[in-house]
Amino acid sequence: MKRWSSIWNVFEATSPPVGSDRTLAVLAKLATYPDGVSLDHITAAVNSPKPTVHRAPGALRRAGFATQDGRGHYVLGDEFLRLAFAHHEGRADHVRVNETLRTLATLYGETVHYAVLDGDSVVYRSKVDPPDGKVRLTSVVGGRNPAHSTAVGKLLLSYTLPDRSAVAAWIGDRRLPKVTDRTLTSIDTLHRELERIRAQGYSVDDEENEPGINCLAVPAFLTGPTMPSGAISISALAYRTPLATLVGDLDTIQQITGSRP
Repeated sequence: MKRWSSIWNVFEATSPPVGSDRTLAVLAKLATYPDGVSLDHITAAVNSPKPTVHRAPGALRRAGFATQDGRGHYVLGDEFLRLAFAHHEGRADHVRVNETLRTLATLYGETVHYAVLDGDSVVYRSKVDPPDGKVRLTSVVGGRNPAHSTAVGKLLLSYTLPDRSAVAAWIGDRRLPKVTDRTLTSIDTLHRELERIRAQGYSVDDEENEPGINCLAVPAFLTGPTMPSGAISISALAYRTPLATLVGDLDTIQQITGSRP
C-alpha cells in the first residue's frame, strides 16, 4: 500500500517545483527515506539547482520538520512527527472506532482497517494488527488503495454511485487499473457489484486488490445514521481465514460494528 510515495509521485509527474511546492516536494521526499537522504539526492530528485533546493530543508529545519543526522543526511524532524500523530490521535472517527477494530482483530486474528473515501481512492485512517504475532499486512495509516478494487472502497462507492449512469460518470474516459486478475474494471461489472452491496449491506474483496488477501467490509456510521463516515474491513490471508468464513460470521461482525441494517 502506498504511503508518502503517492504524494511524491504527484511532484514527479509535474515540472520542477518552485516556491512552497518545492518545500512540500522535499518534505515528501524525506518521508520516503526513514534512514535519511543526502542533499545531492534530494537535488537530483527535485530537479532544481542545489542552492535553490538547499533553502527548502533549511526552512523545514527551522520549523522542526527536518533535522540532520551525523552523516549530514536529512530526516524528518520530531516536530513534524509530533504534529502528525497529534492530528491523527485527535480525529473523532479514529478515536471512536479503534476499540471496535481491536475487538475484531482479536476475534479473527487478522488485520482490521477503518478507511474513508477520497476521490477514486480509499485512505486508511486506522489499523489494528492481530495481537498474537501472526503474519501481518504491510498497510499503513494514511496509505491509499484504489476504491474499485477494495472492499472498503466498493462499500463506500455503493452509497455515492446509486445507478449505472453515476458509475459511468465516475469512471469517465479513464481505464480503471486492473490490480489483479480479479479486479472489476468495467462500468457494468462494477455497477452490478455495487447493486449487490447495497442489497446485502456488506462488501467483499475476493483477492481483487492483492493476491492471497481477501476482505469483508461493513459501513461505519460514526457521524450520522444514513451515510457512513467510512468503512471497517477485516483483511485476511485467504489461506488462514477464507472469505466464506468471514461472510458466514456476518451477523457477529455487524453486531460488533453496529452496522446491522
